[in-house]
Amino acid sequence: MATSTSSGAGSVRWAVARIREMITVMELLPGQQIRQEDMASRLSVSRAPIREALGILQSEGVLDYQRNVGYSVKRLTVQDLEQAYLMRRVLEREVIAALPDLTDEQLEELENINGRIKQAGDDADVLTIQRLNNDFHFYIFRASGLDLIVDELRRIWSLTEAYRSVYLYEAEARERIVHEHASIVDALRRGDRDAVVELSDQHRSRVPSRLAAVFPAESRPQR
Repeated sequence: MATSTSSGAGSVRWAVARIREMITVMELLPGQQIRQEDMASRLSVSRAPIREALGILQSEGVLDYQRNVGYSVKRLTVQDLEQAYLMRRVLEREVIAALPDLTDEQLEELENINGRIKQAGDDADVLTIQRLNNDFHFYIFRASGLDLIVDELRRIWSLTEAYRSVYLYEAEARERIVHEHASIVDALRRGDRDAVVELSDQHRSRVPSRLAAVFPAESRPQR
């Protein structure tokens, strides 16, 4: 019984990860419907783990669900994205302010992750870049000890996963990410939290500025 449960839970986790990857690399597009039987066939698993995986992703806000229609990839408006990035700015600033001085081992790990991002960037491996970029930032966030806030940040990041991947297809953007991460690590090494906040704000602002690549200009709110 335990083995069966463990195996079932593993299948669900695997299905969640695979569907998330498909959204990240835009195999599944915002607004696209996901049929359980089609996804089960595509991933060569039964419908049970797919059904659970879709429910998990819907609870995270990654998918929408409508009765008699089913699941679809959540489509965000410009206003949704701007609110998500506003929430990120507010919460990430609080998290950074609460950071202790990082140890040499922690700083070395951040440099290691950034080095792997550079390698993935050279290979134009968008999926790996996205995963490692998340690892980089949440390694920093978790060091704050503000676990409830960090969990909420994880949810907000998940909401924008598909949209954040758009700019990673540009070689210049991939190089800039590595450079900006290195600057953040340098500021952390100095214990200069104000600089970390400023650098993080600049780093984060790149994605909203790329909204034109996803949304038509006329759909953007006028300021």
